[in-house]
Amino acid sequence: MQPKAPKWLDDIRRSAEFILEATRDKTGADYQADPVLRAAVERHFEIIGEAMGRLTRDDPETAGRIAEHRRIVAFRNLLIHGYDLVNHAEVWNIVTRHLPRLLQQARSLLAEAPPQGA
Repeated sequence: MQPKAPKWLDDIRRSAEFILEATRDKTGADYQADPVLRAAVERHFEIIGEAMGRLTRDDPETAGRIAEHRRIVAFRNLLIHGYDLVNHAEVWNIVTRHLPRLLQQARSLLAEAPPQGA
């Protein structure tokens, strides 16, 4: 694992945890009706996508161990550059169906990371 990889994996972990905590006990309808929640979730998906992009460039081997890492970066690009095309139901689907797995993968990779300063 490259030296910067744990930092980016931790950014992914923290943002995934934020999203899951912010959406706990919410429904898709709640999500769609709350523009502040949507903005917060989208911002943290942008962070996840940016961290994944950096990980992919700097440590493609580690990034390759994360399912659909290229789609994660593409989703970040959609959120930033295609903001008017964002489908809130699809974002909610990603939150509920895919984000828990990404969080688990980030945590597993972080557990394998060398200790800081090693």
